[in-house]
Amino acid sequence: MTKADLVEEVAEAIGPGVTKKDCALVVDGFLNAVKKALAHGENIEIRGFGTFKVRKRKSRMARNPRTGESVRVPARHVPVFKPSRQLRNNVARKGAEREG
Repeated sequence: MTKADLVEEVAEAIGPGVTKKDCALVVDGFLNAVKKALAHGENIEIRGFGTFKVRKRKSRMARNPRTGESVRVPARHVPVFKPSRQLRNNVARKGAEREG
């Protein structure tokens, strides 16, 4: 699903009173708020959906696949998403329906 598909889904869910352009602004606003919060190290919890967090990865040794040389990868902060139990169960149920 692309951002355009998401905008279309939101427009359909809201109904005829709101344009796709307005829905695009809402989706962009939401995504920008998530990005800004994560950039500031804040967690975002959306009940029934999941939690966006920033985790610190430790530095580690890696290997350059081309040369085989060991390379030190520095510590860094990475965004992670942990789905809620409700979302995990919903995905598992829908996946089971598709398979059988």
